[in-house]
Amino acid sequence: MTRRRRIYEGKAKVLFEGPEPGTLVQYFKDDATAFNNQKHGIITGKGVLNNRISEYLMTRLGEIGVPTHFVRRLNMREQLVREVEIIPIEVVVRNIAAGSLTRRFAIPEGTPLPRSIVEYYYKSDDLNDPMVAEEHITAFGWASPQDLDDMMSLALRVNDYLTGLFLGIGLKLVDFKLEFGRLWENDEMRIVVADEISPDNCRLWDVKTNEKLDKDRFRQDLGRVAEAYQEVARRLGILPEVGPTDVRGPVAIT
Repeated sequence: MTRRRRIYEGKAKVLFEGPEPGTLVQYFKDDATAFNNQKHGIITGKGVLNNRISEYLMTRLGEIGVPTHFVRRLNMREQLVREVEIIPIEVVVRNIAAGSLTRRFAIPEGTPLPRSIVEYYYKSDDLNDPMVAEEHITAFGWASPQDLDDMMSLALRVNDYLTGLFLGIGLKLVDFKLEFGRLWENDEMRIVVADEISPDNCRLWDVKTNEKLDKDRFRQDLGRVAEAYQEVARRLGILPEVGPTDVRGPVAIT
């Protein structure tokens, strides 16, 4: 079994040192969390499915010129990514009212928004990921005005593309979260999409029935979480032939 130096472990993924400078290996776990880690569970095979789904979506985005950290999938649970400096801001794009938006403004869930709404959240588990304004982001040095312009532009491009892609397979892209990183190449920096794009950070509803096919099934105790993720992969045409079986990950060097 490969032994690699563990760089970082989050709620749903582990980052290991990559095989060459400037790369990392991103390992997808089966852990599921909600409400800032107050709720935790294991969904067998989720990591396998998210690896495949994120690979597919990142690849499609790359084909239309959206820069990402993704390089290639290595195996059922791992993908090779470029090492980036993560910007501590989560960018949320909302197309239909759901989640915290419905609670903050007393809007019925499922209400189409007059236009897409972009929100920023500061990545801090200790502070429960508070919503922030552009003024906070630039004043505290989390990102520059140019960084924000690039992030906003990329987020809207991703929204336009994924909305059409998912609609083509009978799914509504209700909202989603993106993370961005600074990629340095020969003393030049550019902003790229990082982390993952999967049912863990996208709300996806069936167009006809509004059935939820995302992590809300875990958050709201709706059951059949793995089956929902499998259905998304099936509609994308990438459901693993052998099924979401578990594989052992790399051993971290301590």
